[in-house]
Amino acid sequence: MKEWKHIFKLDPAKPISDEHLEWICESGTDAIIVGGTDNVTLDGVLDLLASIRMYSVDCILEVSTMDAVTPGFDYYFIPMVMNSTEKKWMMDIQHEAVKQYKDLMNWDEISVEGYCILNQAAKAYKKANCTMPDEQDVVAYAYMAERMFQLPIFYMEYSGTYGDPKLVQRVRRELNQTLLFYGGGIETPEQAREMKQHADVIIVGNIIYTDIKKALDTVTTIQHMEKL
Repeated sequence: MKEWKHIFKLDPAKPISDEHLEWICESGTDAIIVGGTDNVTLDGVLDLLASIRMYSVDCILEVSTMDAVTPGFDYYFIPMVMNSTEKKWMMDIQHEAVKQYKDLMNWDEISVEGYCILNQAAKAYKKANCTMPDEQDVVAYAYMAERMFQLPIFYMEYSGTYGDPKLVQRVRRELNQTLLFYGGGIETPEQAREMKQHADVIIVGNIIYTDIKKALDTVTTIQHMEKL
């Protein structure tokens, strides 16, 4: 996997102007994830993909529904929601994907993410019927992601709410090979800097749609950190 540090996440169900999309794609971010929870359709994914493909930035599809899977992305991320109460979100959807597409899958382009959703109000938390983990639970999930399942990514997803930097730091100490992704509530350069001190990669999403300039500032902040 590439040495990504900062990724923007775009929701195919949310409108974005051509101008703002250009700013995002030309910002210097390492990659763009296309993904969402509600109203993710093949048409929406294809429209966004076609627009992003006008630029040279890496493009990733985070698979949340089988109906929106399409060729053309550089990489595909498949979430396994580790704190879901339903086996469906840990194994059944992934099983269905392999059953349908295994002959087409290029595993050099596919990464399975160990997802831990940490915001009870998030749509994804409710959709996956998650339970709220405590600190020991999250650490154990991270341990399982790396040592039991040997997943390339452990994703702490706060989904619109800014998370606990101390917990992110604690999880970081647990991982040696698995990359730690953090997403949720990053709206300022200070928050981007704080979370990037612990996470390998930060994901910036919602602020794109409410304050594009602040979103772009998070890229500059991470670039500056990498130069120090």
